Amino acid sequence: MLFVRKLIIMISGQKRHCFSFIKKGLCGMEEQIQSFITYLHNVRHTSENTEMSYRRDLYKLKDYLGTQGIASVEEITASSLHAYVRHLEMAGFKAATISRNIASVRGLYQYLLKSGIVRTDLSEHLKAPKVEKRMPGVLSMEEVGRLLEQPGDRNVKEIRDRAMLELLYATGIRVSELIGLKLSDVNLQMEYIICHDHAKDRVVPFGTKAREALQAYVLHARPQMVVEPEEDMLFVNCSGKPMSRQGFWKLVKHYAQKADIREEITPHTLRHSFAAHLVANGADLKSVQEMLGHSDISTTQIYATLNQNHIREVYAKAHPRG
Repeated sequence: MLFVRKLIIMISGQKRHCFSFIKKGLCGMEEQIQSFITYLHNVRHTSENTEMSYRRDLYKLKDYLGTQGIASVEEITASSLHAYVRHLEMAGFKAATISRNIASVRGLYQYLLKSGIVRTDLSEHLKAPKVEKRMPGVLSMEEVGRLLEQPGDRNVKEIRDRAMLELLYATGIRVSELIGLKLSDVNLQMEYIICHDHAKDRVVPFGTKAREALQAYVLHARPQMVVEPEEDMLFVNCSGKPMSRQGFWKLVKHYAQKADIREEITPHTLRHSFAAHLVANGADLKSVQEMLGHSDISTTQIYATLNQNHIREVYAKAHPRG
């Protein structure tokens, strides 16, 4: 009886030790992920959205490995990474999501390799599924016109909304860049903004309509909306705080419904529409690439393809032998 009691105590102690080890290992892996995110922020100067995406993907990996009894980076094998990809496929994740998760794992391993934490990049043989390239959704010029006409000048909110929509379509900047603009980034007289990309700053011009809408907002609406006189963010919400992505997304949805636009649109739809309309009207791809802030012109090339597809559709409908 005494022997049995000692055996139970010994087994119980081993379980506690094992649990402590796993907990410590998982904590260590979490610290490595956080260290990687800090590196991205401080060295690579990535955006907050990029960092959130990496963190979400890598925590998903950490949680899966934890269920497999893998508690630290040193215990990960090539087989366990391949099993993780199969797990994502079996869970029904889309090919684009799986590809992004694999890219996140590769990014982590490149960092671990450079830091000397691992000696081998186990992620290099992971195969991402083929992602079907979808043409970006764009609005017609008539639809954009209807959308931009929706905000009036009855109150400061409408004046702000018109300025935001006009500027987004006039410049094609990302929504994060739009809400991140400061007063000092806007030159109304010369009609350009300075966009602070994570890679480099770029100057993007805008036209008369956007200038008029911005001028009305800066001179008449914004002074009534800001609470703190030292607030330097260009666009603020009704509480005087910097405009959020979610707030602007809701704004676009609201005016799209008022304009009777049936397609599902987001703020990025205006960026796509900006580029597609420029290319359709003869703008060269290099200039469009610079305005959009694309690092690779092949990303911009899709708008030329989009324009060619539209021309084919027009030909097929209009030509007597189409």
